[in-house]
Amino acid sequence: MASHDKPELVDEDAPGQPISVPDSTEAGESGKLKMIVQLVKKCLGVKDIAAMRLSLPASLLEPIPNLEYWHYLDRPDLFAAINDSDDPFERMLAVLRFTFSKDLKFIKGKVCKPYNSVLGEHFRSHWDVIPVSYPSDPCEPPIQHLYVSPPVPEDTSGGWLSGPGTHSMPDVAHPSLSENASIRSGKSGKSAFSRFSFMSRGDAATAKSTPATSPELGETNLEAGMSSLSLANDQASGVADLLETDESAADKPRVRIAYLTEQVSHHPPVSAFYASCPSRRVELAGVDQISAKVSGTTLRVMPGAFNKGIFVRLTGPPGGAGETYHITHPVAAVNGLLRGSFYVTVGDSTIVTCSGGGDGPKLRAIIEYKEQSWLGKAQFQCEGVIHTYDPAESVHEEWTRVKHVPQERVLAVFDGSWRSRIRWKRVDAPDSEYATLLDLSTLHVVPKAVRPLEKQLPNESRKLWENVTSRLLKKEYSEATKHKLAIEQKQRDEAAERKRKGVPFVPRYFDPDISSGLPTLTEEGRKALEEEFKEPAEHKLEAEEEEAPATPAAGDASKA
Repeated sequence: MASHDKPELVDEDAPGQPISVPDSTEAGESGKLKMIVQLVKKCLGVKDIAAMRLSLPASLLEPIPNLEYWHYLDRPDLFAAINDSDDPFERMLAVLRFTFSKDLKFIKGKVCKPYNSVLGEHFRSHWDVIPVSYPSDPCEPPIQHLYVSPPVPEDTSGGWLSGPGTHSMPDVAHPSLSENASIRSGKSGKSAFSRFSFMSRGDAATAKSTPATSPELGETNLEAGMSSLSLANDQASGVADLLETDESAADKPRVRIAYLTEQVSHHPPVSAFYASCPSRRVELAGVDQISAKVSGTTLRVMPGAFNKGIFVRLTGPPGGAGETYHITHPVAAVNGLLRGSFYVTVGDSTIVTCSGGGDGPKLRAIIEYKEQSWLGKAQFQCEGVIHTYDPAESVHEEWTRVKHVPQERVLAVFDGSWRSRIRWKRVDAPDSEYATLLDLSTLHVVPKAVRPLEKQLPNESRKLWENVTSRLLKKEYSEATKHKLAIEQKQRDEAAERKRKGVPFVPRYFDPDISSGLPTLTEEGRKALEEEFKEPAEHKLEAEEEEAPATPAAGDASKA
C-alpha cells in the first residue's frame, strides 16, 4: 500500500502522445497474441504500466467502459445484507462474504481489458435485488435468491480446497448472465436527500433501496448488445442450471443499491466511487487507482497511492450504526500473458478492520492468500482469522498474517479456496465445527440496471463510448479504433486548452481532495444518485421508512 504521506496528482492534464501498439494485420486469436507480445515487450522494465500513456487497438479491448466494468458489487445482495444482524461477530461474517464475492467477475469470467476512462467520464447504475433470507442453522450462510446455481462437486484430486473449473476461462457469452442490463418501465422509487450520510457534508439520516433486472432477450439495438456481453464462465459454472430468480421469494419487496463513479484524474488514472443501499442503511465508497508491472510472463497489480481500499459504513439499525469497515486490497497477478489464456491469482493479505459504533474492543479480520506453487495446478487457497483488537492501541497494525495474531485474540478461523468454498469455525467454543461461510461456485454476477442511452449525458460512459462499442459488437475493428482515437484526441486537446488557460480540472460529482481515500460527494453527486433512486422499478421496492428486519438468528452464530 501507499505511504502515509499525502499523494499528489502529477501532471494530470499532460497532453503528450501515448505509446501505441499497432493493430495486427492478422485476424483472429493469432493476431491478438502477436499484439499482446508486442505490448509485453514495450512494458518490460516500466515501473508502473498504469501510469503510461498507452493506446491499444480496439480489437484488444472488451466492449465495456472501464468505469462500468470496475466495481465491487458483483453480488449486491451480500452487500445489502451487511447490516442485517445486531451482533457484531455476525456483521463481520457478512463483511467477509461481501469481500469474497465483490469481484466475482474475475472468478466466473474472463480477464479482459475495458476502455481507458477519460477525465470527467462518469457512470451510474443500480441493482434491485431480493434480500437474502436466513436458514434455521445460524452457522450456515444466508440464502440468496438471484443468479445462483447448484454447488459444483468438489475436486477430489486436489483436496476440497481446490474448486473445480478454476482454470478454465472460455470466452463464452450468455445473455442471461449479463453484466449489464437496460432499465424496463415500472414504478418509480421515492426520493430523499437523507440517503447520503457519510459521503456528503453534514450528518443526514439514511433512507431505503433495491437491486438489478435481468436483460431483455431478442433485442437488436446497441443497449441490448451491451446487455448480452458476458463476463461469465458458462462452461465451468453450470449455466444450464442457473436460477435467475427464486420464484418462492419473487414477491418479496426488493432493495435498491445505487452506484456512481467518476474519473477524477487521467495521469495517473484515478476514479472515485460511491454506492448506497439506504433501506438497509449501508454505504460503500473509495478511490480506485492501480499500479501495474510486468514481471516475466505475469502482470502484477497493486493498489496505487490514492487507493486506500474500500470503506463500508453502517448508518443505522438494526445493525452497528456508526460502524465503518475498512477493507484493504491484496496484490493480484494476471498470468498467462504469452499464452493468451489469462487467469488471476491473488497474493499478500486483505485486512478488514471495524471501527466506530461505540467504545470497547473491536473486530478485525485477516484474509491471507497462499502463494501458488510452481508445480501442479493452482489451488487458489486462503486462510484467515477473526480477532479482537483495542482501538486505543496500534500493535494490531503489525498483524498482517494469520501467524502474527496472538492466540488469545482469535475468535474464529476460516480457510478454503477463494474461487469456490470457504469454511469457518469458532475457536473459543469447544463444540464448534466447521460450517460454510460462502460457496462461490453457486454464485453468478448479478446484472446491473442502466438508464437508456437517450437519457445519458455526453460524458456518461455508455453514451461516450457508444460508437466504439457498436463497432466492436459488429467486429468492425478498424472503425472502432478510429472512434476510440477521436475520443482520446479530444481529451488531449481539452487538457492542452486547460493548461494554456491555467485552469485545473474540477470533478463534477466528487470533491477534488481524495487524498484520504474516502471521497466526498458534491451537490451534483448527491443529485445524480437521487435521480438513480427515482428510476422506474419493475418490482415493489422496500419502503424507505421501513426498518430492515434483523437477522432471525442474530447472536446465535457468535455463540455456536
